[in-house]
Amino acid sequence: MLNPLWLNTFCTLVDIGHFTHTAEKLFMTQPGVSQHIKKLELACGYDLLKREGKSVELTEQGRLVYNYAHQQRRDAANLVEALSFDDPYKGLCKFACSGALALSLYPEFINLQKSHPDLVTHVEVAPNSKILDEVQRGQIDIGIVTHQPTPNLFRSEEVSKEPLCLVLPKHHKNTAITWEVLQALGLIKHPDAEHYLSLYFDLCQDVALEKGNVNEIPVTSYINQLSQILLPIAQGIGFTVLPQSAIDAFPYKQDLHIHQPTTPVLESLFLVQKRNRDLPKRYQTLIQKLKETLR
Repeated sequence: MLNPLWLNTFCTLVDIGHFTHTAEKLFMTQPGVSQHIKKLELACGYDLLKREGKSVELTEQGRLVYNYAHQQRRDAANLVEALSFDDPYKGLCKFACSGALALSLYPEFINLQKSHPDLVTHVEVAPNSKILDEVQRGQIDIGIVTHQPTPNLFRSEEVSKEPLCLVLPKHHKNTAITWEVLQALGLIKHPDAEHYLSLYFDLCQDVALEKGNVNEIPVTSYINQLSQILLPIAQGIGFTVLPQSAIDAFPYKQDLHIHQPTTPVLESLFLVQKRNRDLPKRYQTLIQKLKETLR
């Protein structure tokens, strides 16, 4: 890297065009100015100036160095301006959540961007473990997970509780839902199915489902595409457990039956960010919209 002090002396000399006047402006001696120019030329490996008495003219290499030095000045000025400028409605926000939550949150983020075109959202769909890993490594700035992470690594707050729903074909609307009914239907399995099903059995307090063992339920089909999970159930095949947001986004809700448990099963949602990291103001704008949507 070229010495910025030498570059400053060089640019000042070119702008003024005279060694003595340059020395006066920089509060240097004339030999000191000459020494800076000589050191810069040695570092570049080329003559940068043609000297005519105490005046100077740029060589072609000198013109390139002069332009480079001015670009460095502009870059430094832009950096200082950017460091002091924290607009709540401008910049990139990197966020991660489950696929089910993305179905409800992403449209609201787009509406926010319609009002503030310079506020850009990057939404990553990922499981809890990946969200926490990427927040910790700085690849994602905030995320929503379904369990409270360790406080020595993350700052977290509960922002909502989302219902988990046991979803069956609509012809089971008037059927008593028992363990045997679920075994006969078989599970439409997806990446979070076992976690959701275990949580549902533990918290629903339905006597008919208390003896349920997730590992004993046959799998009727498997799909890892969120928008497709409910499709076989709408056509009379299998059952599954999903968050309410996934059901709300499904276009054929009229072909589904949502079991009403003795006690509603709610899953806590935690907003997380890296501990001790201060986020730009634009994240407060995004978080406010997020909380309004999940309320």
